Amino acid sequence: MTIETDYKNLKLCKHGLPTWDAMLPVALSVASKQSSAIRRKEFSEAIVNSLQLPDNLRQLKSEKYPDVNIIDSRTTFPISELTIGGLIERPKRGFYLITPLGKQLLEQYGGKLTSEIIHKLPQFIQHQDELKQKGNLEKTEDSQSTDNSDSVEPIQTVDPIVKDYNDTVSIDLLDRIRKGTPYFFEKLVVELLSAMGYKGTNGQAFVTQKSNDSGIDGIINQDALGTSTVYIQAKRYQVGNNVGRNEMQAFFGALSGFGSDRGVFITTSNFSNGAIEYAKNQHIVLINGVRLSDLMLQYQVGVNVKKQYTTFDIDEDFFIEDD
Repeated sequence: MTIETDYKNLKLCKHGLPTWDAMLPVALSVASKQSSAIRRKEFSEAIVNSLQLPDNLRQLKSEKYPDVNIIDSRTTFPISELTIGGLIERPKRGFYLITPLGKQLLEQYGGKLTSEIIHKLPQFIQHQDELKQKGNLEKTEDSQSTDNSDSVEPIQTVDPIVKDYNDTVSIDLLDRIRKGTPYFFEKLVVELLSAMGYKGTNGQAFVTQKSNDSGIDGIINQDALGTSTVYIQAKRYQVGNNVGRNEMQAFFGALSGFGSDRGVFITTSNFSNGAIEYAKNQHIVLINGVRLSDLMLQYQVGVNVKKQYTTFDIDEDFFIEDD
């Protein structure tokens, strides 16, 4: 199917450049023409090149960020939207590849693919629901009035932006985990609990053998002698496939087989009400997908610190002179 890519025939913004949503079918079309996964930078350049922009628009800079070409920055949005919706995927870090769903929708809608269509897709709805759990889709009155410099301190405008960014990374991280293997997930949760301090100074942490785990996926000895042990169950489930009461009872049975009443059950999805009630009565700690990704950011497991900012305040005590 032929997709209109000439910028003059697309919806334009005040600068005369295509709007980000007008670039959705263009970006998907570019992805469809790749024989293998394409690097992020090359993907962005291919999108821009297909627009047939004149040099003055191709090099148009942002007033706020004079070192950035507007059109290069704008490709971030359609790429992100298509990824969240499941039309393209990241098979490895920094690479993008069209999915079967992307091919299907490109064939179905062509140049009429819109953000409204993408927003109705199950994977996009799932992403928004998980952000909602983190409180990022409901803007507070404070965040809505951040342009009122008389009533809002600058630091108050920074914190919500950082939270929004990290929450998006957190949801993307959870999506990557769900696409991994069950064994990778088991290793991940053992590493996370170790980073959280469960292993202690001289303890040990390990994943049980794949073929004979007796219902236990990971074990953490909190001291050198193993007198205090935490047993782990890890379920890499997709959204909607919640852990039920029966699985919780099976885990408790496995704990009893090890003579223990201390367990942590971690899943990439969620827990049914019955599972939550049973776990509470048996003192089993539950960690669902949203909580898992939050903890991974907090303890820096599977992520890198991108940038840190330091803010300062006046030390009033320093300026108190002795009498």
